[in-house]
Amino acid sequence: MNDTRPLGNLLPDWTPPCAPTGESLEGQYVRLEKLGAEAHAALLFRSYEGDDAVWDYLPYGPFHSAAAYHRWVKSIAGQEDPVFYAIYDKDVGAWGGVASYLRIKPEAGSIEVGHINLSPQLQGTRAATEAFVLMIQWAFEAGYRRFEWKCDALNTPSRRAAQRLGLSYEGVFRQHTVVKGRNRDTAWFAATDQDWPSLSSAYDVWLSASNFDAEGHQAERLGDLTQLVLASHDPNLR
Repeated sequence: MNDTRPLGNLLPDWTPPCAPTGESLEGQYVRLEKLGAEAHAALLFRSYEGDDAVWDYLPYGPFHSAAAYHRWVKSIAGQEDPVFYAIYDKDVGAWGGVASYLRIKPEAGSIEVGHINLSPQLQGTRAATEAFVLMIQWAFEAGYRRFEWKCDALNTPSRRAAQRLGLSYEGVFRQHTVVKGRNRDTAWFAATDQDWPSLSSAYDVWLSASNFDAEGHQAERLGDLTQLVLASHDPNLR
């Protein structure tokens, strides 16, 4: 009898990757270091000070004293999951944000970026973009098959950032969780290792020094470059 039951492809050459340990990630415009209370908390608190909106979609904060933020950083630094990074903007010479790997599942080959919190000074900069590129690059070069980005469905800047980076929109989990006493619908985005070669090429073009003028203004838009990647596997974008 002919068996036509559909099954996923076998992966005979794939082995689970290592979990991230927080090694520093160095780029042209940014450096990521494993977050530490003594090294980073005071400087990060100063970068966030006066703008409580940066905490709107996070399950913690705002912190109204440097001591409170220091205690929080100390409580989460050094964990195996999530693994937090502090983000240093080389263009301005300042620490300006954090991001983490979380839901790290080497056995499935999946990893997520989250706990993203960028100061107003870092938001919208090429350093911020390169920080995420470095995290995506590390994940795929380490052997992960899937890189995820999830955010509150109402968080329009985060949704735009994910799609600008070429991560595919995969839908909304309605009433997914409760954050600070409020309902949260969660929007899901992801890229796979099959997307990585094309995404890597797009990132290289955008991050090239020749793509920016003396004031740091871009010539090619990253979203235009990554849109070609999205269109290659989404017929609705062709």
